[in-house]
Amino acid sequence: MRLIGLALALGATLLHTPLAQAACPDAATVDTFIADRAAARPAMPPIAAGSSLDDGLCAQAMVVERLSKDLGPVVGYKAGLTSPPAQQAFGVDEPVFGTLLRDMLLKPGASVRAADAVRSLFEADLIVEIGDAAVNDATTPAEVLAAIRGVRPFLELPALVAPLDIQLDGPMITAINVGAWRGVMGELIAVPADETGVAMLADFTARLTDETTSETISAAPGKAVLGHPLNAVIWIAGVLKAQGKALKPGDLVSVGSIGPLNPMKPGQKIRLTYEGLPGTPGVSAAFE
Repeated sequence: MRLIGLALALGATLLHTPLAQAACPDAATVDTFIADRAAARPAMPPIAAGSSLDDGLCAQAMVVERLSKDLGPVVGYKAGLTSPPAQQAFGVDEPVFGTLLRDMLLKPGASVRAADAVRSLFEADLIVEIGDAAVNDATTPAEVLAAIRGVRPFLELPALVAPLDIQLDGPMITAINVGAWRGVMGELIAVPADETGVAMLADFTARLTDETTSETISAAPGKAVLGHPLNAVIWIAGVLKAQGKALKPGDLVSVGSIGPLNPMKPGQKIRLTYEGLPGTPGVSAAFE
């Protein structure tokens, strides 16, 4: 499929320059960002402003290393800006790569203070849990499906840690680890490892509902992510391969936005439901 080839090509070219040759920020700049992030202050100046994706990835590696001291080890990765609306919002025409740390992941029903982060947002997402290292060689959604344990509901809660008047671009959002802040993750969902499962993941609807008003905030199909959400796994595997790394059993992959980003508002209680997946699973979160 042409789209899958494109996803693999993007993964391979994202790191076309070794990180050692990238223009990495100095340690003081990263320390300032980490302090601003912890204090819910807009980070100024933005890391990697006016730079390249390679520079942004080098900055991200430094940020993740600092964050892991408080948030625990790497448990997976995230593909950001995987839908056309999200890409348009940040002026890019390809996804961006981020890293998930253990304590970023919250249990269903979690309560989160919107004021604990700058430009705190929420979005419909989906976690894929890797089951077999063969996923690194997958080139189709069917091959990915055969190498995973299942999927998990994921209400992602990113934070952009930048002033409202700053328009983040690809390198800048990459540098801040694609805004990875928190996310509410649900129980594992087994999906049939056949064409039925492939179609199910393409066609299910991720619906965000404001439980206070019962109004639908957004509803989008799984295929809003790169034509199929499992294409995001292929893309992530390509990025990791370019870094000399690989997905391993137990790793989690956040496939990215299934619909628009939304500002988090105190007093909201949000429900994310997956219509068309077994048991119509979902997760909720309350915003203080």
